[in-house]
This record gives sequence, structure tokens and C-alpha cells, in this order.
Amino acid sequence: MKNKVTVNSYFMSQALKEAYKAYKSDEVPVGAVIVKNGEIISRGFNRCISLLDPTAHAEIVALRKAAKKMQNYRLNDCCIYVTIEPCAMCTGALVNARVKKIVFGAFDIKAGACKSVFKIANNKKLNHQIEIFGGKEEYLSLECAEILHSFFKAKRSNIQSISNIFLGEGVNRVRRECDK
Repeated sequence: MKNKVTVNSYFMSQALKEAYKAYKSDEVPVGAVIVKNGEIISRGFNRCISLLDPTAHAEIVALRKAAKKMQNYRLNDCCIYVTIEPCAMCTGALVNARVKKIVFGAFDIKAGACKSVFKIANNKKLNHQIEIFGGKEEYLSLECAEILHSFFKAKRSNIQSISNIFLGEGVNRVRRECDK
């Protein structure tokens, strides 16, 4: 990997692979990888639904695996690549783990806690600040946004189809009643 853009694109593409696993599992398609010394030490994707665990976000899954692998809850000098800007819960956990850097693909304008809604990661009132990079082409921001967009578009389309089926049955029932 010759330059920073290539390195960032490579690790974000690995996070996107994790997001695709979530997509295939009918989970919100978010993926993350944690990197130390240029090597991926853990991977994670959203598993809230399958694990019945509201904390099983991609970042938390990856953090738990990394801590286990490093035999330490402090992940000093680690960087996380995540396909969407981390939420408050995940950003708080990343601060507590002492992660050095967060690189995210797409902004989360509804729940992002690095730049969009809150600025937790580099808050000077906390005992640890994290470097933040995100929302740029070199971090595959378009690809990260697109997988989320296509997932929710499909969900909305499916919900519309289901409601049309029920609505159609309701209309048919009313027609049968009127024909009596």
C-alpha cells in the first residue's frame, strides 16, 4: 500500500465487506475493522437483531474481539474503520477503549457522535480524545452511504408490498360484502 488514500480505501473496503455480511443477515449494514500496526486485528458487523442485543453494533462487536485478542481492554494505537459515523454509545466505548483514530465512511446526520450530531470523540472535557476522519471519497463515503440507502430502500419497498397485500385483501373483502 503506497499511500494514505490506498491504505484508507483498503481498510474501509474491508469494513464494507463486513457491512455486506450484515446486509445478507437482514441487519442494518454497518461494518467495522480495527487496525493496529497496519494489520486488521478484529472485524465486526451489526448483529443487534440476530443476537437480540441492542449494543451489538459493528463497532462494539469489533471492540470486544480486539480486546480479547489483545488481552487488554485498552486499545492504544488502534484505529477503527467503520462504514458510518459511530453513534454516541459506540463513540463512548471507543473513547473508553482509548482508540487512537476513527475513520468513518458515511456521515450519520441523525445519530452521529463524532461530527454530525454530537462531538464526543474529541471532546476536551473527556480524559481521552480520538482523531476523527470521515465522510470523504478516500474513505469510500459514497459506497458506505449507498449500501445503507439500498438496504432501507428495499425495506421500505417490502413494507409497501406487504401493506398493499393487506390493503388489497381488505378491499376484496369489502367488495365481497357489497356484492351480497
